[in-house]
Amino acid sequence: MAARGRDVRQRLITAAIELIVEKGWSAVSTRMLAERAGVASGVVHYHFASLRALLTEAAIGAIRAAVAGIEPRQDVIADLFDPLDAYSGGDPTSLLFIETYLAATRDEELRSAISALVTEFQQRLAEWLADQAVVAPQETAAVIVAAIDGLMLHRALNPAARTDLRPVLRRLVEGGAR
Repeated sequence: MAARGRDVRQRLITAAIELIVEKGWSAVSTRMLAERAGVASGVVHYHFASLRALLTEAAIGAIRAAVAGIEPRQDVIADLFDPLDAYSGGDPTSLLFIETYLAATRDEELRSAISALVTEFQQRLAEWLADQAVVAPQETAAVIVAAIDGLMLHRALNPAARTDLRPVLRRLVEGGAR
């Protein structure tokens, strides 16, 4: 029985991600979500306290998974920015990030969850930069993370714009080594 519950919960999360991408955060309804997941509407509220709670868990889980795979190694700028080439701004992952960030402007709980993810990623990056003897690792990490977010937003607005920030950011990191 527990396995069946986990399966239903995962189908709801998958449906939520798909619908956020397709329709936009605010257009997703309980009925739409239940239909996509192949369950009755009441099942949504059996597994989640609210539609908002489901959307939040789905989006935060997807963002956490996307960010978890990004690790600086030898060339921190290439390691962080090369994976971004896979995102056009109109792809599902980009749209999920954008929709979730927009929804977070009106939802304190969601904003707090995203802020925690960004802070965690920024801290990991700052620790790596400190190990590489980069001056002001916290501030440098903040600029790099903001550049990643900004680049993703710009691609959504103008997919043809393929600005390569690598040389500028590489100078920031390499020029700031002690």
